[in-house]
Amino acid sequence: MAHRAEPPDGGWGWMVVLSAFFQSALVFGVLRSFGVFFVELVAAFEEQAARVSWIASIGIAVQQFGSPVGSALSTKYGPRPVVMAGGILAASGMLLASLATSLTHLYLSIGLLSGSGWALTFTPTMACLSRYFSRRRSLATGLALTGVGLSSFAFAPLFQWLVSHYAWRGALLLVSALSLHLVACGALLRPLSLREDPVMGGPGTQLTSLLHHGPFLRYTAALTLINTGYFIPYVHLMAHLQDLDWDPLSAAFLLSVAAISDLVGRVASGWLGDAVPGPVARLLMLWTTLTGVSLALFPVARTPTVLMALAVAYGFTSGALTPVAFSVLPELVGTGRIYCGLGLVQMVESIGGLLGAPLSGYLRDVTGNYTVSFVVAGAFLLAGSAILITLPRFCSSASTSKPRDLVTEAVDTKVSLTKEGLGED
Repeated sequence: MAHRAEPPDGGWGWMVVLSAFFQSALVFGVLRSFGVFFVELVAAFEEQAARVSWIASIGIAVQQFGSPVGSALSTKYGPRPVVMAGGILAASGMLLASLATSLTHLYLSIGLLSGSGWALTFTPTMACLSRYFSRRRSLATGLALTGVGLSSFAFAPLFQWLVSHYAWRGALLLVSALSLHLVACGALLRPLSLREDPVMGGPGTQLTSLLHHGPFLRYTAALTLINTGYFIPYVHLMAHLQDLDWDPLSAAFLLSVAAISDLVGRVASGWLGDAVPGPVARLLMLWTTLTGVSLALFPVARTPTVLMALAVAYGFTSGALTPVAFSVLPELVGTGRIYCGLGLVQMVESIGGLLGAPLSGYLRDVTGNYTVSFVVAGAFLLAGSAILITLPRFCSSASTSKPRDLVTEAVDTKVSLTKEGLGED
């Protein structure tokens, strides 16, 4: 355990960034490239798109709904053993999925078991990273999450090649081997004790405080709506392109182009989040709005050139919103409550992750194409961006580009709660 008065903004924190980089690649890079398996599983089990969509949706939902468990365990035992255990669960789920004989087996293996492993890896790692950085938090988060973009660029064609040569069962077996590297990522995490930690109280006190915190609740609602439409292209874009008579490898290449743009967007947004004056929530609202518009325009595009341009636009803006989304939360609740706050946000927004892809698949089954699916997905993101406008200091001209550690506010809140009972933070 390292003891610091304030986040060090560097030092071993860069090793935590490295760990988060590979961990995000092995979790969300796999999820984003699952569209390659989606087409194969529809054909192998002769099931409707909506039913097969539940595999990825259950995995996303379990990862997010189980995040408070990972947060609580990390608070008690530290993030290192929790993330290492999660890596073993994630790899085991993929291993069992390669032996599946029905969709139910895939729901349990990838959805439940691997999803549980992802729940124990992602939230504790990102919370640990947020505690190591203050002034450079957006940049550090952006660099860590570039692992998603790089892995999406590499995994989509890689998985397609593996499926072509080893079928979907052999490909899942090799994905299991990749997932086992999450154990090494967990070994790099070093827990950090900050001066404000005792002020924030235990998990129960923090949870009660957050549930009475209006801005936190509104922010959680916005991210839930955003999450409902965010993953739709990575599950159904490849199937949409095949409906347009695209070759599977060409469709996989388009996903890789979006992944490259996603990578650039994460780094650029991380730098802008620390450099541009004003609340970080403004940048989040901007990127969310542009992502929603690009999603809604996908059904209109028919030519390869337009589809490529939209893929670049969607990749950049969807990648850009991610690091600032993580940077807004410490500004709202403070780094002392980041484990509890991030876990609670991930749990609630799992509702969007659970319903998004099946709703998109259902609309496709009803209408016969993905036009309505992509329009509705874009509408969810636009609704989320509208809620972000209600966050505190959104219209303020004061510079909040450097995330603020709310130690003083936390002390006042602690005293207030002790003397007068619970109220809004």
